[in-house]
Amino acid sequence: MYQFLKSLKMNYVASAITCIAFGLTLAIWPDISSRIVCIGVGIVLLFSGVANLATYFTEKDGRLLSQVNLLVGIILAVLGGWVILNPGILIMVIPVVIGVIVTVHGVHNLIQALELFKNQYSKWWVALLLGMVTVGLGILLIFNPFEAVNTAIMLIGIFLIYDGISDLWIISRISKTAREIRETVKALDVTDK
Repeated sequence: MYQFLKSLKMNYVASAITCIAFGLTLAIWPDISSRIVCIGVGIVLLFSGVANLATYFTEKDGRLLSQVNLLVGIILAVLGGWVILNPGILIMVIPVVIGVIVTVHGVHNLIQALELFKNQYSKWWVALLLGMVTVGLGILLIFNPFEAVNTAIMLIGIFLIYDGISDLWIISRISKTAREIRETVKALDVTDK
């Protein structure tokens, strides 16, 4: 169980650091970052479409799955090509997608704050506050009141940096609380023997 929790912690730390790095990139180079991400999404869609088309032509047997591969392949390839040629349209969707991700992270932070409260961590309310701010920032991105996409992309970067830093703080508090619980359990085991 300890190994599982340790690997889970490492995954959360890696995710938080990735958020910070991605956020810094977006905040420093918003225009280039957003175009590169959109073109990357277009390339992934295009290659996925080509892979589905290749599957259709190599396994052409008339089954429904084969026909679905043809249809999905055409749709993905056309969509991918369109996104590569028109990344500006996808750029307008990015704030909403990132907003959903940040909101989900915020809800997760709220759940972790409740766990800290249940485990009687004295500063659980800080995690709760961080979670509430994260949810608020995510909702702000979803409704994207900003006119300039670059400003929104820079703000997304700032929000991701904040999200990563708040995740690191919450993870450190959860680890500290888990360590204290583990030490208490060990002490109880020793006194029971």
